[in-house]
Amino acid sequence: MVKTQAKIIDGKAIADEVRAEVARKVAERAEAGKPVPGLAAVLVGENPASQVYVRMKRKACEKAGIESFGYTLPADATQEEVESLVKELNADPKVHGILVQLPLPGHLDEEAVLNAIDITKDVDGFHPLNIGRLAQKGRKPLFLPATPAGVIYLLEHTGVELEGARAVVLGRSNIVGMPVALLLVERNATVTICHSRTRDLPAVCREADVLIAAVGRVEMVKSDWVKPGAVVIDVGTHRVDDDSEKGYHLTGDVAFDEVAQVAGAISPSPGGVGPMTIAMLLQNTLRAAEIADEK
Repeated sequence: MVKTQAKIIDGKAIADEVRAEVARKVAERAEAGKPVPGLAAVLVGENPASQVYVRMKRKACEKAGIESFGYTLPADATQEEVESLVKELNADPKVHGILVQLPLPGHLDEEAVLNAIDITKDVDGFHPLNIGRLAQKGRKPLFLPATPAGVIYLLEHTGVELEGARAVVLGRSNIVGMPVALLLVERNATVTICHSRTRDLPAVCREADVLIAAVGRVEMVKSDWVKPGAVVIDVGTHRVDDDSEKGYHLTGDVAFDEVAQVAGAISPSPGGVGPMTIAMLLQNTLRAAEIADEK
């Protein structure tokens, strides 16, 4: 075990707290005679990683007392077939939350599918209206995307002062980079978004009090990219082949062992942001059921 100077941000322990709170509130709903929250997951094709994520989400739902519904369409499903299923789920009162597992096969119009989801059931937080509200000062989306929300929860739970902090987000995807940057701006951080065209990337990262690595490249962030004492959140997860009994190990976008010698606090991968994503999804599904109560 490598000794570190950094505080390790234990995403699994923090996520367990969130999940326990969701389970408690779901049990209270049942006792009060209110409908059990229901989450529908739509999987198009047979992407192995997506299948794993969907199984994990279903298992987490069961533990929290949330009903889960799984729908799998073939990889060659038409736009009409996918949108038709989404519309059926919109109309189903037992389904409070709908998530369409991304990425979709290349022939499908992802934005049109997301746009078809009822905004009050958009527990993934990717509906254009929810993202649009997130991007506007003073507007509140009904739901936040689960992974970015999990990143912010980790930071706030760890006591990181975001107001006035210099934050650097490495990656500009619609799923993580852009939404997490908007959430940091909302909390009055000064935010720089980096990408493949950023000049002198290590120097920009070294300016960060808070560094969010969501670039999708194995252990790209090295110790000389990190300002001493900075908080580093690793969003990446990669399977790397090795000579172990399993034949592989999981790692992130950050070279953990060396960066942990420099950072003030760091989330590992696995065991950091990943568990938070599912916890936030469960929280959003509970919220969707509460919204449905008011209809």
